[in-house]
Formats: sequence, C-alpha cells, structure tokens
Amino acid sequence: MSRQQFGFLAGFLAVAVWALAGVGVAALAVLAGLLGWLVVRVLDGDLTVTGLGDRRADARRRR
Repeated sequence: MSRQQFGFLAGFLAVAVWALAGVGVAALAVLAGLLGWLVVRVLDGDLTVTGLGDRRADARRRR
C-alpha cells in the first residue's frame, strides 16, 4: 500500500467515524491513532523521548 493510499484510507475512516458517531468520537479516534503511532515509533527506536526534550531546549536557545 502506498502512502497516498494509506492517507486516503485514514482520511476516509476518520470521516466515516465522524458521520456515524459524531465529531467527538472521531476526534478521540484520531488522537488515539496518533498516540499509537507515537508509541510504536518510540518502541521501534525511531524516536527517543530524550530527543524530543533536546529539540525543545534547542529551540528555546535560538530565540
């Protein structure tokens, strides 16, 4: 499955949940999906929690 197909499917499912269950449930579903994606990235080692803190501190220093 290409990224475009996956994006279409994710968008379609978000709108389908919105239409069937309402805006609040759709927003919670999207947030749950983002949280799941973040957890998987951390577990796979693609993203480190300390790396996020370092980026934030660097951004503050640049200002």
